[in-house]
Formats: sequence, C-alpha cells, structure tokens
Amino acid sequence: METIQVRTRSRDELLEITDEVRACVRDSGISDGVVEVYVPHTTAGVTINENADPTTEADILADLDRLIPWRQSYYRHMEGNSAAHFKASLMGASVRVLLQGGRLVLGTWQGIFFCEFDGPRTRKVHVHVSPG
Repeated sequence: METIQVRTRSRDELLEITDEVRACVRDSGISDGVVEVYVPHTTAGVTINENADPTTEADILADLDRLIPWRQSYYRHMEGNSAAHFKASLMGASVRVLLQGGRLVLGTWQGIFFCEFDGPRTRKVHVHVSPG
C-alpha cells in the first residue's frame, strides 16, 4: 500500500489524482488486478467522474452546495461541519478500478478525484494494488 499526500486550497474542492494513482500502480510492479483508492477522512471522499472539462467539477460542487448547504438551523454537530460529513458520505470513502496490462481501466473521459469538503487541509489517500 502506498499513501498519497493531498493538499487542498479551499473548503470544497475536487482534485484529480489519477496520475498519482498511476504512479502507485507503476511502483507496485503489478500489471493485472484491482486498485483500491481509499480516503481515511470523515469530511473528504473519492469519486470517478469526467476529467476532460473542469466545469464538471464546478457543477458537481455547486449542486452539492445547493443540496447540502453549509449552514442549517437544525445541524447539531459541535464542530460546525455537518455538511462536509454529508457530502463525504455521498461521495464515498473508496473506489475500485480494474488494472489490465499495467493500465487503469478507465473510460476515455474518466478520472479519479479526491473530494475535499472541509478544507483547506493536508490529507491522505491510500492506494492498494492487488494482483488478479
């Protein structure tokens, strides 16, 4: 298992980490199998989505903010970041990607994104490559 360090710059942010995951795959020496990308944080997540047009990232964040506003009168979480927890739960803590011939099996426009919802922070992303 390898760990990637991710530094975010704003409260809500999607950062593409596909190249970093590819480097972990290359370092593993495994050419066929499964890659698990796991985020060990309760206010961050990971997803696979379009990486060709950066406005996709902005649209996702805008709709998440519309669906889950940062402040609600009924939130009770003492740290004041309930929205970040909800958004992270929606995105999920992990993704699995097939590995074939040393390459991630992703669609033409797909990339792997770290999802920050309580930044800016320095975060960890664990990458585990398993033979298959």
